[in-house]
Amino acid sequence: MAEISIFADESGEQGFQSKYYALTLVFHDQSDPVTPMFEGYEQTLRDAGLPDIPMHASPLLNGHDAYQHLGISQRKRLLTYFLSMLFKLPAQYVTLIYRKADYATLEQLGARIKRDIVNIVFDHLALFQSFDAIKVYYDGGQSLVTQAIHGAIKYALSKQAVVYRKGSPTDYRLAQVADFICTIELTSLKYENREQTATDERFFGSARAFKKNYLKKVRKHRLAA
Repeated sequence: MAEISIFADESGEQGFQSKYYALTLVFHDQSDPVTPMFEGYEQTLRDAGLPDIPMHASPLLNGHDAYQHLGISQRKRLLTYFLSMLFKLPAQYVTLIYRKADYATLEQLGARIKRDIVNIVFDHLALFQSFDAIKVYYDGGQSLVTQAIHGAIKYALSKQAVVYRKGSPTDYRLAQVADFICTIELTSLKYENREQTATDERFFGSARAFKKNYLKKVRKHRLAA
């Protein structure tokens, strides 16, 4: 049975404190093996004497949570090794980014996200209809995302073809990939608008260095239009 997985991750709280809201969807044809890439990444971490912390890019950049006892050089290496693994993965993605000031309410933002996901599915309808099962993984952390994904998939595809599962980054490496890509795409927008932070520049360098060393490599996996 042909199956495709969709892993979702967002950046930005559900309220209006942050300026942007980003959502990344990572698509993986389950017939394409990913375990060898994961095992290679884990071996690289062991060889480097680094902990295998489930990738959570924002805490990594800021030295919070599980990363609080790691130095900047160690955290930079974790980013580099994770990017190297991602570069080899047979997965594609789309990222949607919204300026919250453009929406008067969360309901309006949620409706826009749903519409955009529907359009993505319709633009690639033959691809999605070629699978017997579509499995959506999201940790359910924000009702805005949950409702948008459920509503869009239900509207655009056969309800019987969809299986919803909680997809915590702790349990799924591809959920970590979605988190990582979401941060990279949001950081790209910040550089483009000259809104990058000191932390961004500490880890990624100049806008040119960021594009060369991170953005170009990540975008090789963007779902073709």
